[in-house]
Parts: sequence; structure tokens; C-alpha cells
Amino acid sequence: MRNIWTIIRKELSSYFHSPIAYIVLAVFSVIFGYFFFSILSMFVRQSMMAPQMAELTGQAPHLNVNEMVIRPLLLNVSVVALFLVPMITMRLFAEEKKTGTIELLMTSPLTDLEIILGKFFAALLLYASMLGITFFYMLLLFRYGNPDWKPMAIGYLGLLLQAGGLLAVGTFISTLTRNQIVAGAATFGVCLLLWVLEWPAGFETATWAKVLAYLSVVTHVDSFSKGVLDSKDAVYYVSLIFLGLFLTSRSLESLRWRS
Repeated sequence: MRNIWTIIRKELSSYFHSPIAYIVLAVFSVIFGYFFFSILSMFVRQSMMAPQMAELTGQAPHLNVNEMVIRPLLLNVSVVALFLVPMITMRLFAEEKKTGTIELLMTSPLTDLEIILGKFFAALLLYASMLGITFFYMLLLFRYGNPDWKPMAIGYLGLLLQAGGLLAVGTFISTLTRNQIVAGAATFGVCLLLWVLEWPAGFETATWAKVLAYLSVVTHVDSFSKGVLDSKDAVYYVSLIFLGLFLTSRSLESLRWRS
């Protein structure tokens, strides 16, 4: 565990000694701030129109902060992850290979598993710190509203699991090349593919379409955004993380044999 934590600190230090962490955090802050302002403005407008709607229809509209504000925000964050995850993972192993430090890393008294887990958890912590920025916005909702924190917590858990799966895939792709741009572009392509796999299910009811829909990351994040903790969705993301890290270990093992 100590070796893993050493790798985590090294990776986090590398992130914050380069523009990557600051660019990712700044871009996410601006995008999420825009989403928050737009969605909250729409909710406030509907709240102000609620008395008029009640007079016209005889029934007051149901306004729920979790459903109308928090859930759309979390779904938008899951989309933003498609673009930011490649920026986080592209350097993990590609930079080591480009600078030649991969040989030192592979010959150090560290196991492949410790190296992989250290880099993966460092990337996940950077993503978690990005999500931490959103807490300041959510505090405003608790200050002036009365949202339910339990569905929100489940939604954040879904975002972390989804990001973990995509980060694991990006970690594997980063071991395949020494070019960070290539690693980032390939990771974005694979993440986008995992995102759109559910599209055929919208117009096709065959078994293959249902299988593709199940393999899509969108299908499983939707339940979390509703505040529903479904074991099949959690198992999917854990399996994706395991698959990505397993492929990473096999890639590093082949690298050891080639060297």
C-alpha cells in the first residue's frame, strides 16, 4: 500500500506541475458554472410561473429540485467526462515511454499492479477533485432550497464509477503509444464509442441492439442520476474498471518481455 501511495503522490505532483490539472479544473469549472446557471435559471422561472399555472389548471405543478436541477446537472457532468478523461489519462504511460523513464519504472522494486493502481487512483483523485468543485454550487441549493441529499450522493457515486471505467480504459490505451496526443485521441474515440452504443436500441429491438445498449456507459449512469442504486449498473462499471486495468497489466507485461 505504501508503494501505491508513493506512485499516487508522484502522479498528482506531475499533474499539478504541468498545465494539465489546471486546464482540466478550469475548463470544468467554467462549463459546470454555465450549466448550473442555465438550469437553475430555468427552474426559478418555472417556480415563478407556478402560481399562474395553478390558477389556470387548478393544480399546482410539482417542482422537485432533485429532478429538475440536480439530475440534469449530473447527466451533463457525465457528458463532460468524455472530453476530460482523455486529457487526464493520455500522459500516464505515454509520457513515461517518451521520456525514457518507463525503463526505470519497470526495473524499480515495484510490481506492475502497484504501478497500475497508483497511476489509476491518481487519475481518479484528480477527477474526484474536479467533482469537488461542484459541491460549492450544491451548497447553494441546500442554502436556498431543500433537496434530498441521498439521491445526490448516489448520483455522485455513479459519476465516480463511470469515470473509473473510462479512466481504466484510458490507462490501457496510454500504454500502447509514446505519443500523448495519439493516446488522448484514441481514448476519446473509445469513450465516445462506449457512449453511443445504445443508439441502435432506439430503433431496433433485436438481441444485438440490446447487448450494445447494455455495453453503453449511458445506460447505466441514468439510474444513478435518478438516485437509484442498481447492482447491475455497479457491476457493469466495476467490470469495466477491472477489464481496463487487466488489459493494462497485460500490456505492461508484454513491454517487460520486449525490453
